[in-house]
Amino acid sequence: MVEKIPVGIVDYDNSQLSKTIVRYSNSSPLLDVHNFANEDQAKQAIWYGDIAGYLLIPSQLEQNVYAGKSAEVSILGNGGYFLLNKYVQTGFMQAVGTVSAGVETQAVPLRIDPLFNHAQGYAAYVVPGVSMLVLQQTLLMGITLLLGSWVERRQHFASVTGWLGRITAFSLINFILGCFYYGWVFDSQGYARGHSMGATLLFFALYAPTVAVLGCVLGMWFRQRERGLQILIFSSVPFFFVSGYPWPVSQLPETLQYVRWLIPSTSGVHASVQLNQMGASLAQVSGYLYHLMALLVGFFLLLMAMQRWQQRQQSRREASINGDN
Repeated sequence: MVEKIPVGIVDYDNSQLSKTIVRYSNSSPLLDVHNFANEDQAKQAIWYGDIAGYLLIPSQLEQNVYAGKSAEVSILGNGGYFLLNKYVQTGFMQAVGTVSAGVETQAVPLRIDPLFNHAQGYAAYVVPGVSMLVLQQTLLMGITLLLGSWVERRQHFASVTGWLGRITAFSLINFILGCFYYGWVFDSQGYARGHSMGATLLFFALYAPTVAVLGCVLGMWFRQRERGLQILIFSSVPFFFVSGYPWPVSQLPETLQYVRWLIPSTSGVHASVQLNQMGASLAQVSGYLYHLMALLVGFFLLLMAMQRWQQRQQSRREASINGDN
């Protein structure tokens, strides 16, 4: 059972009735209430993941309720977290329902507005995030299979320019597939898309080579063409969960909260969803882009170091064989 989900309340009424709603919400085992002065602050908190949703209490709520006029409060939740959004709605509905039962007039109606998953469907929630993981895993498996074949034939070593050419070719494949996902597939299935296409394309141009370089590193490490497929095919679900998209990061073991940043999909999932589905600007996801840039440089340096070490090992083996002869 999920408990103490961080949520917000924006109280424009500041009446005895609205304060009672706040008090009952605060006492709910499902909710951990934070008060905000205005709706802009609450929306900003959702953007940064500080809260999972908020309750908006309009001005003159108490006056309208006791006058018998139409009055309602709104629950706005982050549809990106499908299960958390459900518990946020349940917690606020219980609190408002309890208060309404004590008011000797018409109950206060609730209006629920999902911010980013308007259909509140499971597919619209999970597919945009999973698609980035699919792009990552298919490219990683393909590269490790190819590099494994090169290693077996001892054709895997290359100059810096040669590696850059290989990485560019791998990245181009991933970039085209990403455009296919976010262009035709999402449109044909009716998923939200296209809020910031220019920024999304720039993100793909950074995400694709980062995954490609990681694939080259893993291919050099596994050294057998089948090993990459055996390992990576079972890592997809763990990679998705540790990304923090389907499951809150705070609920992960502390070690995984740090290790997950070594996986490109951790930043890739959040950046792509925020850019394409939530309408974020490039500046708002700049942290994820800087992280991908750091991984790209780090993985490439590691790739060069691994090649140098393997070349030395091969030279020593050849020298040992020649010495024995």
